[in-house]
Amino acid sequence: MYSNFFKRILDFILSLVGFVILLPVFILLYVILLFVNKGNPLFFQRRPGKNEKVFSIMKFKSMTDERDANGELLPNDMRLTKFGTFIRKTSLDEIPQLINVIKGDMSLIGPRPLRVHYIAYYSERERTRHSVRPGITGLAQVSGRNALNWDDKLELDAKYVENLSFVNDVKILFLTFVKLFNSSNTVTNAELRALDYYRVKQG
Repeated sequence: MYSNFFKRILDFILSLVGFVILLPVFILLYVILLFVNKGNPLFFQRRPGKNEKVFSIMKFKSMTDERDANGELLPNDMRLTKFGTFIRKTSLDEIPQLINVIKGDMSLIGPRPLRVHYIAYYSERERTRHSVRPGITGLAQVSGRNALNWDDKLELDAKYVENLSFVNDVKILFLTFVKLFNSSNTVTNAELRALDYYRVKQG
């Protein structure tokens, strides 16, 4: 009953209230990034959601769109700004995802949505992560993040789905707030791009 009905109601109410409370912060970050990034402050990327339905995830951009003489984007480390590093470490770049939750693309708690092409590299058990809405935070995020390899992370996602409950979601939400004060748990873009290479190398 919780996973099929009440979870979505709680997601909608809590994310709507949270977005209203954080609206001044959202506007402030939007304006700052408008000048720092010299362009659109928001970042959109296609990610697979529930039942592998693809949606556009929203984040505040931590990098500029600067390009070289050939029109190619500069390397990530050259485009990452100091303010971008700050919003990553504090997870402020995730605030726009509350809109994804309100729309129903995501949940507050669930497996993090990864790249679309990663689907081809999941085992059948790991693909169960797409039987629920992806989350802003999840079991893997409060269980080590960078300290875990891909096998461990995807296993935790599967375990989350198998043991989905209101009590477990409350525990994960509480641990998420605790982790926010530990910047060493920040996930990097390089890590998120590595699953296909990791699985090919293993094979």
